[in-house]
Amino acid sequence: MNTVIDSLQTTVNSAKPASSTKDDGVSEDRFLTLLVAQLKNQDPLNPLDNAQVTSQMAQISTVGGIEKLNTSFASLNSQLVQLQAMQGVSLVGRGVTVPGDQLAVAGGVAEGQFELAGTANRVKVEVLSSAGKVVDTLELGTHSAGTHSFNWAAKGVSDGADYRFRVTATQGTAAVASTALMNDTVRAVSAGGKGITLELERGGTLAYDKVRSFR
Repeated sequence: MNTVIDSLQTTVNSAKPASSTKDDGVSEDRFLTLLVAQLKNQDPLNPLDNAQVTSQMAQISTVGGIEKLNTSFASLNSQLVQLQAMQGVSLVGRGVTVPGDQLAVAGGVAEGQFELAGTANRVKVEVLSSAGKVVDTLELGTHSAGTHSFNWAAKGVSDGADYRFRVTATQGTAAVASTALMNDTVRAVSAGGKGITLELERGGTLAYDKVRSFR
């Protein structure tokens, strides 16, 4: 056994990396050092068996492999962020449909959208002023599950005016879950560790994966 220990000690000494910046080499060196210490200080009456030694030696390659894998993932993530940033440039100026309840008035007409979780035999859209007062109500009838659009004839309302809307959907007496969607425009794009973030003209910042559609 002493011969094996001496051999391992020689391996530890020869395996030390020339530069301390090589994390994988340092980790393997530490692992081997601990294993040698364990062998030297083992209980003579209850020594490690071959299976234990083999198992611990096998962990050396596992430790090195995990560190190399982490390095590879870090490099891959960096490349993905750069790729996302390049792709994001093409989104600037594009129209998007995103969660939100703002109405964009243009030429006396405002368009909005909504998403239904199920079929509704009554869908009602209430148009609200900036003060939250209901100024108009649209009865849209029956709609199936999915995304739908509507137009509001904004008579006497100037372009860019601050109006919002509220959707209520029911199937009989049961409420149907709905999500208000609005049209917006991408002003800028940024990429980071959490992915692409869009800066919208009216809706502030929003994660890329929240966009329902592009126009």
